[in-house]
Amino acid sequence: MPFLLLAACAGLLAACQPAPQQEARAASAPAYLSGAYAPTLQRQPSVAQMTAMGRAMFFEPSLSVSGKLACASCHSPDHAYGPPNGLAVQLGGPELKDAGTRAAPSLRYLQNAPAFTEHYHDDDGDDSVDAGPTGGRNWDGRAQSGHEQALAPLLSPREMGNRDAAAVVAKLKAGPLAAQFRQTYGADIFEQPGQALRWALMSLEVFQESPADFYPYTSKYDAFLRKQASLSPQEARGLALFNDENKGNCASCHISRITPGGAFPQFTDYGLINIGVPRNGKLPANADPAYFDMGLCGPDRTDLTAHKEYCGSFKTPSLRNVALRKVFFHNGSFTSLEQVLRFYVQRDTAPQKWYPKDKNGKVRKYDDLPPGLEANVNVEAPFDRQPGQAPALNEREIADVIVFLRTLTDGYQAPGTVQGKAQGKTG
Repeated sequence: MPFLLLAACAGLLAACQPAPQQEARAASAPAYLSGAYAPTLQRQPSVAQMTAMGRAMFFEPSLSVSGKLACASCHSPDHAYGPPNGLAVQLGGPELKDAGTRAAPSLRYLQNAPAFTEHYHDDDGDDSVDAGPTGGRNWDGRAQSGHEQALAPLLSPREMGNRDAAAVVAKLKAGPLAAQFRQTYGADIFEQPGQALRWALMSLEVFQESPADFYPYTSKYDAFLRKQASLSPQEARGLALFNDENKGNCASCHISRITPGGAFPQFTDYGLINIGVPRNGKLPANADPAYFDMGLCGPDRTDLTAHKEYCGSFKTPSLRNVALRKVFFHNGSFTSLEQVLRFYVQRDTAPQKWYPKDKNGKVRKYDDLPPGLEANVNVEAPFDRQPGQAPALNEREIADVIVFLRTLTDGYQAPGTVQGKAQGKTG
């Protein structure tokens, strides 16, 4: 991180300048000091110290208005830093009774997520292909960094519920982590609330860049890519179906191959896409028939509301550890991988299975979009078929793909090892 490389010099210079001189020179300070990762402390802590601080904050419930909700409550390390339960959306607020509007995503394998752009070009030597809206964090890509994303749940009234940033700093100052925070960032850190907030959020970001916790690459598929394990015949069939453009075509968005530069696949292209996920009638927000969560164009994201062509588009999540999830898609509308795969291949061949009928008995496809936005929905394979046609995958093939998806779960131990004998074979 660049701010760590500059820490010693910046700290020394700041310590040597009398206060009036510091103020006088502020206007002519180097431009880099206004950057997100610029060193602004007299003594910059190490990555290990910041990671320890961020880890402590991540598991600390006193930072919420209820005193009972931590980041880890919705992003459990035992569930790949995703939700630990089968709720479509998690509960927060003062009494832990306020329902969110979107499913809690996993926080793993976000380390390479690019900043959001409307026009993304892959680093493949061909800049003629515009992949469209790509990158960012959250389901709608609105957060450009880990520290920006970390602030949102702290302030959301449906989550940790702090009224403003000052309340976050006050809780940190009065809570059990105050001494560690001072030790990490300086005894006077709370005398500068803006700096305290900045480095609190940076602590959470640095922790979430910890490889062992957030991108360990320890799945069976990773072992397979390292030539340390073999896929079973069913797993191999599932991978082939996953990659086949005329079958699952999953790899068109959930990239499964090692990159030309040698990086292991993230199982996402970081894009945003509209696949017409059915409306989840169990969400409290959806009790209002006029309410629609349209992802890129609102309501949580407000800078692209005029771009109606983006409405209904949500981030393509990584499929790593997907078998640990109990709800799927941005609205938690499905509760099993079987449902997800069947929806993918039957959305257009048997839409009556997935969407309600109107008063005239006609199937209302894409019922979680306002009328007139149907053209936004993706129609590439396997979404390229007509009612009555055979789906792209049959039941046996769906089962094969799911068995393959289970090889993406971190923590694989080869049979014959002590832990492997205890766990049994994966997939």
